[in-house]
Amino acid sequence: MTYFSIIKGFYNNYNNMKQLISLKNSLEFGNVYKHGKSYANKYLVMYIVDNDLEINRLGISVSKKVGNSVVRHRITRLIREAFRLHINDLSKGHDIVIVARVNSKGHNYWDIESAFLHLAKLHYIINENSSL
Repeated sequence: MTYFSIIKGFYNNYNNMKQLISLKNSLEFGNVYKHGKSYANKYLVMYIVDNDLEINRLGISVSKKVGNSVVRHRITRLIREAFRLHINDLSKGHDIVIVARVNSKGHNYWDIESAFLHLAKLHYIINENSSL
């Protein structure tokens, strides 16, 4: 039994839960960085790679260059909330890593959400029947 078959079975049971699935370790992040495609805008960089699962997994990276821990955690919460609110508008089966740029510091939710949706459209992961 391979690592991905174990993960696939685990995540199939997880679909109905309201918890977001995130990328946890550096191997998962490294896979997305190495094999994924990236687009960037003023506030965020988004890397995406297919994951052969029926869900999207999210990883968020905010460097110390962005600010202290309070600032970094606020940006992380804003990105996670934008992802959570639009999770049904995104096509399934992707590992997504979002890297916050220094310019994202001090911006409100609407700016971060707009940047997130802009990158999702560039990656063509917005569903066709979505209202976005």
